[in-house]
This record gives sequence, structure tokens and C-alpha cells, in this order.
Amino acid sequence: MQLTHFTDLGLRVLMYLTHTQRETPVTIGEIAERFAISRNHLVKIVHFMAQQGWLLTTRGKGGGLALAAPASSYRLGTVIRTLEDITELIDCATPPCLLRGSCQLKGILDEALLAFFAVLDRYTLADAVGSPTSEAIIVLHRLGLSHTP
Repeated sequence: MQLTHFTDLGLRVLMYLTHTQRETPVTIGEIAERFAISRNHLVKIVHFMAQQGWLLTTRGKGGGLALAAPASSYRLGTVIRTLEDITELIDCATPPCLLRGSCQLKGILDEALLAFFAVLDRYTLADAVGSPTSEAIIVLHRLGLSHTP
């Protein structure tokens, strides 16, 4: 199973925002530059995550992004389930499968998906940004300081 680009970038945003020791707010433009991604695509991701209540956003001069809660409150399974909008790996009804009702594959895949998310639910965003990841995030934030006029 491969996560979508949307989920990958959403996780990167959340991880980047775990670093809070800075004087200026984090902006979408900054994150887009650090991760070399489209600002327009990032706007959609940030908007979606703000709608979920995961991010606080402030518009205008001096505005920016922040986590809405401590990193330890973001369960990775919940975040990935929501970003992926996934409830099953295959849909036997669309298009209708001729094996439906006699096939065991769907049950096996459903069990595997539950196991996948059960593991992710054991971890939080705080776990994902433990050392050495936290140090790498600090370096990303410092890159911006060297570019500031």
C-alpha cells in the first residue's frame, strides 16, 4: 500500500509545525519552499487540515500556521485515515465483481487494513518527530533564517 501525495505532504506539514521555538509564524510559502512543492497544492492540504481542526491559521501580515493541539494528541492512524479517506482497500460492488460472495480476498484485505491502522494508532505525531527527526526539522527551520533579508 502506498500513501497518496496528499497524505505524504500533510504529514510533512504537521511534522514541520511541531517545532515551535521561533519568532516568526510558519507560512505556507515557507513550507512549500522547504519541501520543494507547489504552493497551490499545499494551500489545499492546509485548508483541509484546518477544517479537521488540526491547524490554526491566521491570515494577513504576521499570519501563519500552527498546530491546534500538542503533537502528542495527533494519532497517526487517525490522521492518515482522514487524509487518505480510506475505509477499505477494494470495493467489490463497483464495478460488480463476479466473485463477490464467494471470494475471501476482501476479508483478508480488510483484516490487513485494520492491522495497518492498529499499528499506526499506537503512535502519535510526537513519536514521529522524536530524535533524530526533531533535529532535522530544526535544521529546516533554520534554513529560512539564512534566507531572510
